[in-house]
Amino acid sequence: MINLIIAAGFLSSLTTTLVVIVIIMAGWSGYRYLQKFLLQRYVNFLSEADFQKGIRTAQVIDLRESKSFAAGHILGARNIPYASFRTVYHELRPDLPVFLYDQTKTLSIRAAKLLHKQGYQQISILNEGYQRWDGKIKKD
Repeated sequence: MINLIIAAGFLSSLTTTLVVIVIIMAGWSGYRYLQKFLLQRYVNFLSEADFQKGIRTAQVIDLRESKSFAAGHILGARNIPYASFRTVYHELRPDLPVFLYDQTKTLSIRAAKLLHKQGYQQISILNEGYQRWDGKIKKD
């Protein structure tokens, strides 16, 4: 009898823990979805083909570190490492499109949020990041 009571208490505790974990995961997923939805209101996520189409008219910014940039970057891109982006973003022209990329797109999203807060309207991000880029590159 005592074993059944102990087992019931354990199962109750386990069930409660699982419910809490599911609620936390659902909340986190909802938060991430909301952030992406809000971001899409002012940022365009471009495929590689669309990114290539707009390169000639946009300010293409590589947010990776200088060493990574020198090892290879999208032809025509300008390197502004994310670590110094906050201090030099004002050098970008707000009247021209800004195309951002980094290795994945994590830094690009952060930079896009900053640019949006500062009034930049035409912000685009390379959807798959540089790691999936098959277009023309330049090595320094």
